[in-house]
Amino acid sequence: DVLPVVVKKDGRREPFDRLKILHGLQKACEKRPVSTATLDATTDEIERDLQDLPDREIPSSWIGEKIMEKLRSLDQVAYVRFASVYREFKDINEFMNELAGILKKTEGEKRT
Repeated sequence: DVLPVVVKKDGRREPFDRLKILHGLQKACEKRPVSTATLDATTDEIERDLQDLPDREIPSSWIGEKIMEKLRSLDQVAYVRFASVYREFKDINEFMNELAGILKKTEGEKRT
C-alpha cells in the first residue's frame, strides 16, 4: 500500500515518516511503564489506519489526533505530555481543562 503525503500546518507537503510517530510516542512515554513493543505496535496501527484512508494527502493534524487517541488509552500521563506540546497550551487554565476532561472521562468509565 502507498502511504499518503502529509500536509503540514504551513501547507508544506512531505512523505509520511513512521519514525516521527515513533519518536513522538517514545518522548511522551519516557520513564512511563509502556514497552517498546507497545510503542512499535501503536505506530503500526497508526500507519495501517493511514494506509486505509482513501485520501492521498492527509493533514498532519489527523496524525496528531490519532496519536493522542492511542496515548489516551495507553498511558494518561503520556497522553497529557503529548497533548500539552501538540495542543500548545497557552496557560495553566487550558492545561487544567484538559486534565479535567480526562478525570471526567475516567470517572465515567469506572461507573460502567
